[in-house]
Amino acid sequence: MSMVDLIQEAAELPQSWKSRIVAKIAGANLKIIRMDESGIPFESHSDFDEALFVLEGAMTLDVEGELIEMGAGDFFVVPAGKSHRVLEGSHGVLFLVDAE
Repeated sequence: MSMVDLIQEAAELPQSWKSRIVAKIAGANLKIIRMDESGIPFESHSDFDEALFVLEGAMTLDVEGELIEMGAGDFFVVPAGKSHRVLEGSHGVLFLVDAE
């Protein structure tokens, strides 16, 4: 595998909030997402934790009513089964790790 420029990968995505798997390791998907100002609705994953790392920009994460303000360099793990969403106004590049 060669080096991947995650910011460039995100810029080339055809649509915001549609992830692209950039690699797989130890049963996990490593994904890149280009965020826009629209946010995403609540979701949950009963069988795996989800790791979120903001590479560029800012994101407000709502985890069952707890608002978490994230900026470039911030990392957060949403525990399995916790309902979460990204609020409107979030923007930039998000790196996500989830289960296959």
